[in-house]
Amino acid sequence: MKKTGAKILKYVLIGLFGLTALVYLTGNGHLFGLAATIMKTKRTTAGIDDYLFFDNRHIPPSENPQSWSLHSEYNTTEPTQKLLDAHKELGTVAFMIIKNDSIWHEQYFDGYGTASKSNSFSMVKSMVAAALQSAIEAGAVKSLDQKAMDFLPWLKGPFAEQVTMGDLASMTSGLDWNENYDNLLTITPRTYVEKDMGKLMQTIPIVDPPGKKFVYQSGSTQLLAMALEEATGKNISQLVWSYFWDPIGAEQEAYWQIDSEKAGLEKAYCCFNSNARDFARFGKLFKNHGEWNGQQIIDSAFVAKAVTPRFAESPQYGYGWWLGDIDEKPFFSMRGHLGQYVIVFPEQDVIIVRLGHRHLDDLPGQQLPADLPTYVKEAFLMLALSNES
Repeated sequence: MKKTGAKILKYVLIGLFGLTALVYLTGNGHLFGLAATIMKTKRTTAGIDDYLFFDNRHIPPSENPQSWSLHSEYNTTEPTQKLLDAHKELGTVAFMIIKNDSIWHEQYFDGYGTASKSNSFSMVKSMVAAALQSAIEAGAVKSLDQKAMDFLPWLKGPFAEQVTMGDLASMTSGLDWNENYDNLLTITPRTYVEKDMGKLMQTIPIVDPPGKKFVYQSGSTQLLAMALEEATGKNISQLVWSYFWDPIGAEQEAYWQIDSEKAGLEKAYCCFNSNARDFARFGKLFKNHGEWNGQQIIDSAFVAKAVTPRFAESPQYGYGWWLGDIDEKPFFSMRGHLGQYVIVFPEQDVIIVRLGHRHLDDLPGQQLPADLPTYVKEAFLMLALSNES
């Protein structure tokens, strides 16, 4: 019996060794990282509290923190039942309506509060795109048209020499990237657990002519942040803090997930962990044409460009911002996985912020999550009810 058991164990070990070798030989070694992450987080998907399980770079609050004004009607209008149902169904943790730069409505769930950290996911892409403009204003980058290869000479592919910094910011890079969150064998899940993302990014080629077509790709933002670091000599956390977080008076510290302590590269396409009030500041900055308390933080011409479609055939995206209209109300928004939203309605002087655990799939034929219009419609219904009372 002992010989039989030893023989079985031998074959099991050989099988495990062979399986491990096969995983690595097929370029899917990141699956072990995913497995380790699942064991740590006890779930199979990314979550809004993942910063607790990954290495992070600390971002301090502003040296001149500024609190939001509370509207004279703060929390005097009850949320609609449809809005409450959406919060419950989709696991909202924070919901805000800001009117005329004052908090008009604010509600938290699931133990979250004004200082609770939550993952931005792709909302941070708006910040990274804006950091490009600030680097231009500081003289570190010549223009949106400067070639990315000036800072990332290792870029590869038939069109690597053509891609510009502006192409990276507007999702028109031509990068060979599959933006798929469900297939664990694709690049986006891999970067989420990658321990040396800089090395990984050097393997991904530019395969299509850049500057021609909008294709949403997290890898474009990652390359942009890496280029900005080379251009300025500072990491993207330092840049976002000095360009925006400090001058707009962020009240709380933030954390940006990095690939590892050893490599120290921010996951710049996602994973900036902050709170609803401080996320809302970035929406206010762009609503007010780049001005904050009388100071021009970022050029107003770029703000206008960022919230305007680069291509007529892709009206849903500008430079780091999603665009659209609901009930004939134009908006621009920061958007992140699982339904993280900062939605700005400049004509109505309204900002809507929603953070939470889940979202709905895109509406048919649109790159617009089906839950986003619900938050908007119910928020404006609340505002209308308030005006009628």
